[in-house]
Amino acid sequence: MTTVLLGPQRFRQTAGTVADALAPDGPVATVTAGWRDREKDDAELHEVMGGRARNLHLFTRLGHVVRHDPTFAAAASVYNRSIDEANKLYKVRLSHAMDAVYTILRRTARQDLIDSALRAGVQSVQDIDAWYVWLTAELEDELRSVGQVDSSDVIAGHRGEVAEILDSSALLAIAGGHVSFLMRCLRLFEAFPSPDLPVVGWSAGAMVLTDHIVLYHDKGPAGVQPAEVWDRGLGRVPRVIAMPHARRRLALDDVHRNLVLAHRFAPARVLLLDDGMQVRIGDDGSLPAEARVVTAEGTIATIEDEASASEDCAS
Repeated sequence: MTTVLLGPQRFRQTAGTVADALAPDGPVATVTAGWRDREKDDAELHEVMGGRARNLHLFTRLGHVVRHDPTFAAAASVYNRSIDEANKLYKVRLSHAMDAVYTILRRTARQDLIDSALRAGVQSVQDIDAWYVWLTAELEDELRSVGQVDSSDVIAGHRGEVAEILDSSALLAIAGGHVSFLMRCLRLFEAFPSPDLPVVGWSAGAMVLTDHIVLYHDKGPAGVQPAEVWDRGLGRVPRVIAMPHARRRLALDDVHRNLVLAHRFAPARVLLLDDGMQVRIGDDGSLPAEARVVTAEGTIATIEDEASASEDCAS
């Protein structure tokens, strides 16, 4: 199974080179659903892919389903409101739990007591994350049931066309954009690549390939906000939390925040994807030596440097 995660492509385009290396011949299925209304503005991407791109047009298909399947449209409206309500409840719980963790880190006490309180605090955050993932999955199941997703002729028609394109493609390339729309479109139309189909994804396209999609922004207009587990991903890249635009969005010099981030999502690794980065995932799901991650000590290091540091400590 060949999978490559890339950093953002706006300033340093590497997707075309990677696509040529992974699949020099044959059509390239592309997903630009994260661009939403601009989904079809893919002339540049088509050129980057050497004129081989075949856009799955998942966002356009979603619009067609909403217009022609009233049962699904009604259920989707309820689903959207419910997800919004659930997310607000999640944020309330998460904010209090994260405040407790950072308060513990600022306290002065015996180190073993601090460590114990910190472990318990991080576990509370993990429990809230797990609850929210479960809740969103329940709402997704409700949408599938009430919206009659699996018995809809309209949806079935689109799924068949998407499957046909994927089956005849040499590569799947998933662009970034709005990660929520991107993931929901992939899931609705079952645009799930087979293990033997090479896949490259960048920005939000990299995020959806992992087990869980995490939103984050330490430098936004609202100030520092806790990272949020947003949705389940495709799970093609296990035990990885992909974070594109890391330098622009994360306070990487804040050791305490980094430490909490690493421990909160362990055993998954927090992978930093900045401009120009290429991370080829091993067949066993492992990260390459040059991949940059947030360590358990709150530092930023490559997998290779982290391993060397561990060996030095052990010797």
